[in-house]
Amino acid sequence: MHMDRTTIMLPRDLKQRAKLEALEAGQSLGEFIREAMEAKLQGKVAQGRDRLFEDQAVYKGKAPIDGASHHDSFLYDER
Repeated sequence: MHMDRTTIMLPRDLKQRAKLEALEAGQSLGEFIREAMEAKLQGKVAQGRDRLFEDQAVYKGKAPIDGASHHDSFLYDER
């Protein structure tokens, strides 16, 4: 992977907290910053999607017959 060198300005407190977090994780400050940026950018992409479609859980129990017509009562326990 090609890397470009970049200089950024950070408040002293933020840099210190990031260095400590990276040290605790056994990472360099650069690795920590790259991971944090990647997580932030992935979150931006996911924000435009409906979280319902990201849920991979599958219900294996017995489903109620009227689940579709009374879904709010099942989802929000409004019986």
